[in-house]
Amino acid sequence: MTKVKKEKAVAEEETGVPEKSYQELIANVNPIAQPLASKKLSKKLYKCVKKASKLKQIRRGVKEVQKFINKGEKGIVVLAGDTLPIDVYCHLPVMCEDRSLPYAYIPSKVDLGSSAGSKRPTCVIMIKPHDDYKESYDECVEEVSALPKPC
Repeated sequence: MTKVKKEKAVAEEETGVPEKSYQELIANVNPIAQPLASKKLSKKLYKCVKKASKLKQIRRGVKEVQKFINKGEKGIVVLAGDTLPIDVYCHLPVMCEDRSLPYAYIPSKVDLGSSAGSKRPTCVIMIKPHDDYKESYDECVEEVSALPKPC
């Protein structure tokens, strides 16, 4: 047998499908997905979501995120760019801009859901600040805020 990288082998065993590259994922992104996080920033956001979900510091799903944005909760809003139909969550970026919350799109809702420890895809997650992962959270806030906002 030939040697296969452990990461890809594990990913294929879990899902049964080979892992897609960042470029393949970008091809399925909605036209409203602006600002789209780079590959490097996406990985940082996934790691931050993973840390936050272990400490129960995330809000998952459109309904829950919308409710807590309205209540004035602070955090980073991470939206999946491949969600269809767009009408499901197209109002959230406007809400974030009104309350000056940083938000960014990432290419895959499946990856977003799995980074939150769920087997189901998730189209929106809000990461709340916490002391245990303050460094990575602050770094993500800084980079997401630096992304150019759509007109």
